[in-house]
Amino acid sequence: MRYSLVVSVVLLSLPELASAQGTGAAPKQLPKLKTLDPKTPDGLRNLFKYAGEPPRFVAAHRGGPRKGFPENCVTTFENTLRHTPAMMEIDPRYTKDGSIVLHHDPTLERTTNGKGRVSDWTLQDLKKLKLKDPEGNLTKYFMPTLDEALEWARGRTVLVLDRKGISMADRVRKVEEHKAEAYAMLMAYTFEDAKTCHRLNQKIMMEVFIKNRTELEKFERTGVPWRNVVVFVGHSPPKDPGLCKLIHAKGALCMAGTSRNLDRQVIEKKVSSISALDKQYRALMAQGVDLIETDIPVELGQLLFGRRD
Repeated sequence: MRYSLVVSVVLLSLPELASAQGTGAAPKQLPKLKTLDPKTPDGLRNLFKYAGEPPRFVAAHRGGPRKGFPENCVTTFENTLRHTPAMMEIDPRYTKDGSIVLHHDPTLERTTNGKGRVSDWTLQDLKKLKLKDPEGNLTKYFMPTLDEALEWARGRTVLVLDRKGISMADRVRKVEEHKAEAYAMLMAYTFEDAKTCHRLNQKIMMEVFIKNRTELEKFERTGVPWRNVVVFVGHSPPKDPGLCKLIHAKGALCMAGTSRNLDRQVIEKKVSSISALDKQYRALMAQGVDLIETDIPVELGQLLFGRRD
């Protein structure tokens, strides 16, 4: 097995339980979580080690938002895991008082009922806001802190922390505070960032960006071990058809994003269902892409790997 698939039973919340008891109905269990649990830093490296076949999970961009479930929200992460195993790409951002929350945009309007810049609000005030789903509907959910997300993720999934103004050193520090080296990865947009991360903590894995052979050769000279990285090759298949093969030869997996192209056709209902794009998604993987970062992890996970009830 490439990874440990741990099934957790998630019970109803207390209000839901009380409601069920009040009507005489038997309380129901929510679907089990399809979890990823590498358990140790070595387990995480083994999870992302190239072994001749792709791992059977997807990468949920911003956690997999959909109607009723906002992006960068722990409840959304859980909803994704009820349908498919997935790692979660998240967006940490500073507040006015130096806390770190999960929020993609620098401003609040698109995804909350607040206004202005995230960095102009204190954590206490941000916690009063409610999150919007992708259709702009206000939900009952609130903005989580990075600390809350890191604690929740232990034993459930792997988090990939984007940068969003948070330095590599500060992201490393947060991972260390939570002893999360077994289930948290950091995006390194530059090779200098990758070198900084490895110098500060050799146990932490990274997502690095390599789109051609020249960049591959430059990364090779950094001295950062290939076992410490997953390689993001772009939002479309690499123009060099041999790039993924070279990366695989180093023992690393290749990741590509479909949020800007294939996923849009599904979200904008340009196709009747995701199954109409089955050949296109599988063609991407046939070109050497092992992991797909997607805005529709529920649909794509079930398309590629089947339902796991």
